[in-house]
Amino acid sequence: MGDRDDRVAIGRRVQRLRAERGMTQRQLAEPAYTPAYISTLEAGRVRPSDEALRHLAERLGVGYEELATGRPARLATDLRLRLTEARRTLATDGAEQAAGQYTELLAEAETHELPEERAAALLGLGECAVETGELTSGRQYFERAEQCLTDAGAPLPARVPALRGRALAHYLAGELRYAVYLLETTLDELNRGGLHDPDALLLLYASAIGPYMDMGAHARAAQAAELALSLAPSAGDPALVARMHRSVARTLLAEGRLAEADASIAKAAELYRTLQLRTELANCHWMRGYVCAQNGELRRAEEEMREALGMLSATRAALYSSQVAVELADVLHRRGKSEEAAELLHGVLDDLSSERGAVHSAGAHRLLGIIAEDGRDTEAAEEHYVRALSLLERAGAAGDLADLCRLLGDLLRRTGRVEAALDAYRTGLGHRTAPGTTTLGPAPAQPPL
Repeated sequence: MGDRDDRVAIGRRVQRLRAERGMTQRQLAEPAYTPAYISTLEAGRVRPSDEALRHLAERLGVGYEELATGRPARLATDLRLRLTEARRTLATDGAEQAAGQYTELLAEAETHELPEERAAALLGLGECAVETGELTSGRQYFERAEQCLTDAGAPLPARVPALRGRALAHYLAGELRYAVYLLETTLDELNRGGLHDPDALLLLYASAIGPYMDMGAHARAAQAAELALSLAPSAGDPALVARMHRSVARTLLAEGRLAEADASIAKAAELYRTLQLRTELANCHWMRGYVCAQNGELRRAEEEMREALGMLSATRAALYSSQVAVELADVLHRRGKSEEAAELLHGVLDDLSSERGAVHSAGAHRLLGIIAEDGRDTEAAEEHYVRALSLLERAGAAGDLADLCRLLGDLLRRTGRVEAALDAYRTGLGHRTAPGTTTLGPAPAQPPL
């Protein structure tokens, strides 16, 4: 708003409030100002000083902020309290209900030009969209939240949840390299710039585990998991403390103690934000399960993955639950529980697709193909392998592609289709130029732990 528009808006506001209270210009002006000054101010020809605004606000019986901006005195505080409640709804009651709350809050924050509250509402809508699998909408919400914070001059740690949200949406859509690029460049900027915010770092390192694994960068994934777990103790289980702060804030708000209410709401919001880290900590259990499976410790791998699946199911994170279920099914198959594994896979395939968990959708088809081969159903096995191949080619998951081409080639060779088998092997060899590595470049800088 320009200076002239600001003057006019304040003048009209003063005139409206004065008229509503039946006051004359002289009554409003006394004892510090003159009726002529009030007339000039109401006409929008002068912008009152802060001192004059405080005098007028006291005479009119309104808050300074309401008179200066037009926003009700308790609006920002009330919005922050309701944003905290919406986050709680997302953590406990699911994304659909929370999305309705966030939509209302976004409209109010935009109407009253509150950038921080607007960004928080957009971030919440992005989280809701990702949990329900609407990845394009989620990415767009995260981008808008990031831009809103950037325009408001927010520091990088404050923008990390939005950046991580963007990376997550790209990852779940199968765009692995771009997801890793976003996460690693943000980690580098934080660590090299000395911005060692534990919550931001934990969020980024834990979020990098999935794309690292899918790209074959296992050593980097393991390192990210260890860094995340070393940062995790600072999060704890904040639900009870957050609820206390929220209740205190409501009491303080009712008593008109806005600054204290704001402080209490901020504490509750921060604690509720860490509740979302349950998903990230589940990823760490998931990663540990994977490492155990690679080392042949299948019993422990099953325990870790069941722990991850339980944590993810508790937060109703359907897409993540489906992904860890695929890897749990692989462990179950290797432990001789193929029937249970197949049942688990068929139960989650509807939640996965080429645009939604592409790599794990391919993994589910790959494992179902192996189980079908074990049962001598080569036709079903080939169908699953071909579907998996299509998904992996789109996602660019090189390590998994090479392994799948070997499986498909072996199947084709055993059924007498030698030329087709050779084509499959050649396709796989094209993705084996550097086994176990990626073209990610140098690892991101590490924080001082």
